[in-house]
Amino acid sequence: MPLTKSFLAMDIQEKIKKTFEKAAKPLRTGELAELAGIDKKEAEKAIKKMKEAGSIYSPKRCYYDIKK
Repeated sequence: MPLTKSFLAMDIQEKIKKTFEKAAKPLRTGELAELAGIDKKEAEKAIKKMKEAGSIYSPKRCYYDIKK
């Protein structure tokens, strides 16, 4: 079964979600990408989509956290 872009995006979002849960604190995009083991640009795209969907928020400038 070939991997589609939407499937890969969901996989990255799942990695981001788990990384936030493990960190238990707001993270910058670069920190998040490093901890999740993904490219920073991919993390930025996923964060933008997750923020639009309402699953994460920005408690202060340049930091993001998962809504609990």
